[in-house]
Amino acid sequence: MENSANPDTQAMERFLARAIAAGTGDEPADLVIRNARVFSVLDGSMVETDIAIVADRIVGIHGRYTAVREIDAGGRVAVPGFIDTHLHVESSLVTPFEFDRCVLPHGVTTAICDPHEIANVLGAEGIQYFLDSSLETVMDLRVNLSSCVPATRFETSGACLEIEDLLPLRDHPKVIGLAEFMNFPGVLARDPKVLAKLAAFQGGHIDGHAPLLSGLALNGYLAAGIRTDHEATTAEEALEKLSKGMTILIREGSVSKDLDALAPILQPDVSGFVALCTDDRNPLDIAEEGHLDSMIRRLIAKGIRPLDAYRAASWSAANAFGLKDRGQIAPGWRADIVLLDDFEDCRVASVICGGRQAGEAEFAARKIVAPVGLTSVKAAPVTTAAFKVAAREGETDVIGVVPGRIITEHLKKTLPASNGEAGIDLTQDALKVAVVERHKRTGNVGCGFVSGFGLTRGAIASSVGHDSHNICVVGASETAMAAAVNRVIAMNGGFAVADGDEVKAELALPLAGLMSLEPFETVREQLEHLRAAAKALGCVLPEPFLQVAFLPLPVIPHLKITDFGLFDVNRFELI
Repeated sequence: MENSANPDTQAMERFLARAIAAGTGDEPADLVIRNARVFSVLDGSMVETDIAIVADRIVGIHGRYTAVREIDAGGRVAVPGFIDTHLHVESSLVTPFEFDRCVLPHGVTTAICDPHEIANVLGAEGIQYFLDSSLETVMDLRVNLSSCVPATRFETSGACLEIEDLLPLRDHPKVIGLAEFMNFPGVLARDPKVLAKLAAFQGGHIDGHAPLLSGLALNGYLAAGIRTDHEATTAEEALEKLSKGMTILIREGSVSKDLDALAPILQPDVSGFVALCTDDRNPLDIAEEGHLDSMIRRLIAKGIRPLDAYRAASWSAANAFGLKDRGQIAPGWRADIVLLDDFEDCRVASVICGGRQAGEAEFAARKIVAPVGLTSVKAAPVTTAAFKVAAREGETDVIGVVPGRIITEHLKKTLPASNGEAGIDLTQDALKVAVVERHKRTGNVGCGFVSGFGLTRGAIASSVGHDSHNICVVGASETAMAAAVNRVIAMNGGFAVADGDEVKAELALPLAGLMSLEPFETVREQLEHLRAAAKALGCVLPEPFLQVAFLPLPVIPHLKITDFGLFDVNRFELI
């Protein structure tokens, strides 16, 4: 059978004929953007020109065109659409559809997500929800399949994904490859289950996650075919990883803020191997600061060439993840275009995504996928007795929170004791922290102490608790801790701030205990109330809720807590 007999091939041939005819000026294009100054992320040139588009493809620049529809750019600078190379939509606290509506106006036309959070709660059902949603969003939402569910065996997760669960999803049109391989100890130990996942994705992309890994251990990790890393927190760490062939993803999220430390590496010689990501960013921070647009303007303000900043946000990102159809404004490339009111300050005026100008009509036309996991919080209510910690002789292990970092310190403090129980010590900022298992009704409650929140009373609780997403609570009072946890349980997930037995502020996150069903504007307002309530309790952290969410993350050094208890990440064992 000849190739042209295939209906898909015939449709492509018709499209290509139209694209070529429009590109040569023989036929009108579907859309022309007039009076744009096109910025090249290859050579840094800026040329005033029309941009001709057919369907989702650019067909002409550096010329004048006619079209069915026109947009007057008014002399604005046109740059390629931004690509967020690694993020968890769940950390935006809204559905993929509200994330789409929130972030696309900031110029992010492609987002590469790892549905790791919902996968830890719902397994393959959670990933399928994201895949179904990705087919309906205006932005191009791509998916890397979650590689480490659960992240470790030292916590209770809602699901377990083996290679047999991932293979049926591998060929989905929105799947790029395998998401961040957090279990680097498993890679280095050649764990058979780890090797099975790595082997199945050798022909595609495998995302990295290797905080502080260096030397020969890093070589072994990279020998598995892993290509990217977003966990570098110093220029020295990033440069070693660059020297060994990794693409470095500079991360600036709501908690993990690495841009200041890593900006110096974004130099002309390596900007083709550096990209940008947000990892975890909530709607309040997006409203106050922006998204990748904020990262670009800050990099330029630090003296980074605009060419290198915009290249990292588009061309370099596309190359690193095998997206060969985008990343520059040129004929034959996907029509993802950001029009800027201000080039150096990266102020977005409008966005064309896949040949469509993003606006409310495009968002309204989407087919919304029904939410899943609305009853995923299965824990029974707790009492203050759940938060008892046995006293020990000498010093007590205490988690030390570092503002703006998900890496924690392993502190030692001498705490007061009474009736065989260790107590909270506000003079040392030693608060209680607990993780309440919420998936399988085990009744597990892991308890310990944390320093760095600054609370003088009350408690903060969250069902967002990376990576297994049990309920994590930090408090200066066991009564408030119980009140906050029980409110989270009653809401089927969310955030709660309590003072005594009274809940002062809350945000319901019923979709898998991770995401709100409300518009992002509503979530933003509720986050403002939560922040204010936490500050009223004495909290000194600018983003307390995501900081709480990272306390149970047992793959990031140095001391964490799970529903099994305190976990020494360096030794990879429970204390």
